[in-house]
Amino acid sequence: MKTLFLIGIGAGDPEHITVQAINALNRVSVLFVLDKGHVTEDLVRLRLQICERYIRKPNYRVVQACDPVRDSAKASYTQGVEDWHEQRAEVFTRLIDDELADGESGAFLLWGEPGLYDSTLRILERVRANGCSDFDYHVIPGISSVQALAARHRIPLNGIGQPIRITTGRRLVAEDLDNVVVMLDAHCAFQAFVQENVDIYWGAYLGTEDEILISGKLADVCDRIKLTREGARSRKGWIMDTYLLRRRIDTSH
Repeated sequence: MKTLFLIGIGAGDPEHITVQAINALNRVSVLFVLDKGHVTEDLVRLRLQICERYIRKPNYRVVQACDPVRDSAKASYTQGVEDWHEQRAEVFTRLIDDELADGESGAFLLWGEPGLYDSTLRILERVRANGCSDFDYHVIPGISSVQALAARHRIPLNGIGQPIRITTGRRLVAEDLDNVVVMLDAHCAFQAFVQENVDIYWGAYLGTEDEILISGKLADVCDRIKLTREGARSRKGWIMDTYLLRRRIDTSH
C-alpha cells in the first residue's frame, strides 16, 4: 500500500512546523512539489528549505510537476473550479502511479491548514473516485494564516461569547462585518464597506521576511492597504494575504 501525507506547514515561518509534521516528514520517501512557474519560485524554495531543516536523513526524492492554472475567464466560477480540480486530479494520479512505489510514503507540503480553503483533500477524493485507490493518506494539521494573522496583530479572533465567520472575498457581505476573516480576496472586497464603522487587521506574506501588517479603521487605511498590496504583488509576482474585519462597538449608550 502506498501512503500519502498532507502536511500543513504553516503560513510561512519555518518555525510554524509542528512536531507531528516533523515526524511525518521523516517518514517520507518522495516529496511532491507542484510548480506554478517562476512566479511562485519563493514558495517552492520555502518548502525545500523546510525539508532541509527538519528531515534528519535526506534520502528522499523531490518530484516536481506543473500545477494546472485555473481558467478564471470562464463565465461560471463553479465550473471553472470543477475543471481545474479535474486537471489537478489527473496530475495527482500520475504522480501516485508513476512516482510512488508500493510501500513508499509521499508528501504534499501545504500552506497553512489542509482543512481550510485548500483543495488537496477534495482532489484526493476525486483521484479515488476516478479509480486510483491503491493508497492511504493522513492529514497533518498546520498553523493557518488566520491564526498567524491574529498572533501578529496581537488580537483575539472572537469577541467575548461571539462567533467568528471565515469567508472569501467574493462572499463578503455587510451582515458579516461584526467579526469576519476574509481569505482568497484578489479584488480588495473590503473597499465596498469603507462607510461602515469597522476596523481592519490586514496581513500579507505572514511569517516570512516579506511580511506586511496594516491595521486601523477601514476608512482610514483602505487606500493604503490597496496601494501596498498592489506594490507588493508587482514586486514579487504573487501575494498571499488575509484580513479580519470587526465592527466597532458603540459605547455612546
